[in-house]
Amino acid sequence: MGLFSRLFHEFVDVIEWLDSTNDTMVFRFERYGNEIKYGAKLIVRETQFAVFVNEGEVADVLGPGTYELETKNLPVLTTLQNWHHGFESPFKAEVYFVNARRFTDLKWGTKQPLMIRDSEFGGMRVRAFGNYSVRVTEPLKFIQEIVGTDGVFTTDEVSNQLRNLITSRFATVVGSSGIPVLDMAANYDQLGEFLTRRISPEFGEYGLELTRVLVESISLPPAVSEALDKRTSMGMTGNLDQFLKYQTGVAMETAAGTQGSGAAEGIGMGVGLAMANRMNDSFDGGGNATPPPVPQAVQFHVANGDNATGPFAIDAIVAQVKSGSIDADTLVWSPSMKAWRAAGQVHALAELFDQNVTPPPIPK
Repeated sequence: MGLFSRLFHEFVDVIEWLDSTNDTMVFRFERYGNEIKYGAKLIVRETQFAVFVNEGEVADVLGPGTYELETKNLPVLTTLQNWHHGFESPFKAEVYFVNARRFTDLKWGTKQPLMIRDSEFGGMRVRAFGNYSVRVTEPLKFIQEIVGTDGVFTTDEVSNQLRNLITSRFATVVGSSGIPVLDMAANYDQLGEFLTRRISPEFGEYGLELTRVLVESISLPPAVSEALDKRTSMGMTGNLDQFLKYQTGVAMETAAGTQGSGAAEGIGMGVGLAMANRMNDSFDGGGNATPPPVPQAVQFHVANGDNATGPFAIDAIVAQVKSGSIDADTLVWSPSMKAWRAAGQVHALAELFDQNVTPPPIPK
């Protein structure tokens, strides 16, 4: 440092900090030998604190305002320095300006997928992303716990620690919330508010206030997302039969527009098979027709004097013919006949009385 700079810093009488960045949380006012002129003017702007540190020990904290640095407004430093009444000499102290404004749009997100138990899909892995906002409310604690002797402390230096804290608590909150994965998008605000309340006390241990946590997205692994998309598509298809007809028509139109190519021939063949199957289903009643009932064997009632007996199946009629109980003149009737007829005149029974029927020759 040159002689002029040294002399300038020795006689500096205005201490202030104008922040030209958007991420500086703490700034140490630099001057040669940390010497401050007694009675120098200190300007602390809105959303700022000025913290005086004497030989590594935090002394006084001043809020927004304009001060003349004297023993009356630096009581702790006066005690540490053992200043006597009427002291007006330059003194040594480090001055840290703490930015107390709200730092917004700080990002958080899960580095690795979190395993949760879902009520609908069972065990699942999810990833989550969002942003949060903080501000310094206790500058003394913040410097002691986080900043230390860092001359310029930015949000990047503390964001990793805060991000990990949010991510860890998010896994606990989501795992215990019982909210299904498919319903989480409708509960982002609720999750964010719950996270804010849950984590705020832990941020307070660093002298910070967690003003808001926002959940922007909760995503599933690619394979799970693809399966979910298919499931959704199936639900949106509706009438599968109409959807297949529509797809067939689209394929035919595509094939017609690319005639002469190998792709068109393949599409044409596929469409032809699909149409053939569709026509076959149409002829068969849509492929859902039931077979007709099994035909029932014909049964006959047999006249016995003035009484009707039966009904008898063909096997019983044959037995009665052989025993002589029924002959060709015996009257019989079945539901398919209009009136009683002689058994020898009924086509189904006539062969039982035909004595001239000879068996066919035995095949050689």
